[in-house]
Amino acid sequence: MKALTAAEMQEVDRLTTERFGVPSHQLMESAGKRVVDVLLEHYGFRTSEPPGRIAVLCGKGNNGGDGFVVARYLKEEAEQVRVYLFGKPEELRGDAVRNLERWREVGGDITVVQSAAHWDKAWTEVSSAEVIVDALLGTGVRGAATGLIRPAIEDVNRLSHGATAVHPAWIVAVDTPSGLPSDGEAAAGPVIRAHLTVTFTAPKIGQLISPQAACCGQLVIRDIGSPAALIEETGKGSLRWVGPDEFAELPLQRAAEAHKGSYGHVLDIGGSMGKSGAAAMAGYAAMRAGAGLVTVAPPLPVRSIVAGAHPEYMTEPLPATADGSLSVEAVRSGEFAELLKGKTVLAIGPGLGQHAETKSFLQIAVAEVEQPLVLDADGLNAFAGQASLFQQKKTKSLVITPHPGEMARLLGSTIAEVQKDRVKTASEAAKKWNAVLLLKGFHTVIASPDGRVFINTTGNAGLAKGGSGDVLTGLLAGLIAQFGVEDLPRIVALGAYLHGRAADLLGEQTDPSGILAGEVAQAIPYARRKLLQELQSRG
Repeated sequence: MKALTAAEMQEVDRLTTERFGVPSHQLMESAGKRVVDVLLEHYGFRTSEPPGRIAVLCGKGNNGGDGFVVARYLKEEAEQVRVYLFGKPEELRGDAVRNLERWREVGGDITVVQSAAHWDKAWTEVSSAEVIVDALLGTGVRGAATGLIRPAIEDVNRLSHGATAVHPAWIVAVDTPSGLPSDGEAAAGPVIRAHLTVTFTAPKIGQLISPQAACCGQLVIRDIGSPAALIEETGKGSLRWVGPDEFAELPLQRAAEAHKGSYGHVLDIGGSMGKSGAAAMAGYAAMRAGAGLVTVAPPLPVRSIVAGAHPEYMTEPLPATADGSLSVEAVRSGEFAELLKGKTVLAIGPGLGQHAETKSFLQIAVAEVEQPLVLDADGLNAFAGQASLFQQKKTKSLVITPHPGEMARLLGSTIAEVQKDRVKTASEAAKKWNAVLLLKGFHTVIASPDGRVFINTTGNAGLAKGGSGDVLTGLLAGLIAQFGVEDLPRIVALGAYLHGRAADLLGEQTDPSGILAGEVAQAIPYARRKLLQELQSRG
């Protein structure tokens, strides 16, 4: 799905009404209802109790109108719902007025906030709420939050995320966190730090790539009545959000007559003394991703360790150096060339270490391998400051998966420079190296040589742990083995999506701090099943 600017989103809303006859008040009603549906679903992950005290903070625009709808639906679910309007009721216009009246018709009242004294008094109530709904500023607002909204944002952030917070409220943003620019630029002032953001129709560019995009917390996109074709027609950029619809044309469901030869053979080259687990996890993830066959090829001294980790894959030893690292002799002796026969895709790098001979092996391998190649971890470190060697590769399908530190080493720059504009950094490198580049980090960037850019928002802090990248490497290789390279950027985007979705499913059952990389690999088929169910439910 394309990501939209604020102006493009307004145009989608306008055309939805003019061309398809969906009135604006119906769009607002649907928006509020979707927020409540998602809020209650996610609140159920946090506690078995229904929400108690809820504070809904509303601005004077359409975002505030959405907030009145949210309050009306929540009134049926929560113990207490209070609405705080930042402005005079007579200043509201259009659908916002209509929904303020409907809120009053169901017995709801409002607290009008027009001065600092009003806010100080209201804050004593707001600060005791279990859930705070942010409907202050919408996607069309430009510049920094001003007036009373600015201190309100700062107070809410201290309450929910501050080091001294004694009553952390759960913050839900309606359409976008107040203060977050929609078009990708840095915020000029404070931004509500939400735990959950429910945005409508399509993601906004700022929610994906703004320096403050993390303020969205978990980003959920919900349809409110605009046709999907209208989003594609109106969006002029090349930035796409990685959602289920991106994979609707892939054969995710297996044919009954399929056999193991139908789904490719992954060769996973990795491991060294002390890092055998990296190779094992990559091989295991390739199996969990659905590859028909997987062979893991570590240096000889660690073969038995890798083989004993999982019985489902095969192992083949490669020559080793004296300290148990991969030797360049693997190439010179012809063992590597022999091992390549019959393999569909290679994954190289997890746990290989940085021995000089290993580095030589990697550079020769990348120059000579014709099969699709996924390069990660120490496979990337072998090209630190020498990324121009990627241009000498023989394969037509290279996938590289650096984290910001590895990317900085490849470019000979700094992490700060990489992170300053992740999309630009990834896009320029993908074109220069003619590779699909997956830049890890919050909101993973997948850049293609053809200019397409995918942003993945699945995943949680549980992935901030050793082994997560090794699992992703195997997962990508397993998917390429099954689906081929005809649309390689989309397949890589699917890998990022499933990797994060697996972690999200685990996060619904336990605290993310304790999630292990092996558990993420194990959850990959469940994430794929969830994706299939979502696509099937949409018809």
